[in-house]
Amino acid sequence: MATSQSESFNVRKATPQDAQAVAELGTHVFTVTFGPGLQPDDLKAYLEENYSIQATTKEIENPHKDMIVVTDVEDQILGFALLTRGPPEPCIQDIPKQVELQRIYLHPSAQGRGVGKLLASSVEKEAKEQGFENLWLAVYEKNQKAIQIYEKLGFKTVGTHDFVIGKETQTDLVMLKPL
Repeated sequence: MATSQSESFNVRKATPQDAQAVAELGTHVFTVTFGPGLQPDDLKAYLEENYSIQATTKEIENPHKDMIVVTDVEDQILGFALLTRGPPEPCIQDIPKQVELQRIYLHPSAQGRGVGKLLASSVEKEAKEQGFENLWLAVYEKNQKAIQIYEKLGFKTVGTHDFVIGKETQTDLVMLKPL
């Protein structure tokens, strides 16, 4: 993916040097979004497993994943998205040429500035360039703000799945968008 620029934002693939900033952003966004409903020990374990610098580096280097970041003119990461090739949820297993938008996170200072839309369109472009025809994601059923954004981007709910964190089981909506 070539580096592109829109207004004062750059879009590029993440590098291992981005791992710390992405891990910090992921930890912050996940904690703000899901932390209040989780036991502190469960949250801590989840964050260590999924948002440590080591875990983030592994995702950046994983050949089955593409992490895309949006930066400002000073190369500070404002948001990131993770495109994951792998087995789909059962409700979409018959959908051809699909790929998962596993994460799309924005720094609070980037919200409302077009960064999320730029990130989403960049993910779609990357997926199309790789030959995918459908993009899917899972979103917490109580995250109405995110659901509304995904619907505006053209995603439709096609099923649900359980998301387990420690002792807590949450229901996620599985959403799909043709590219």
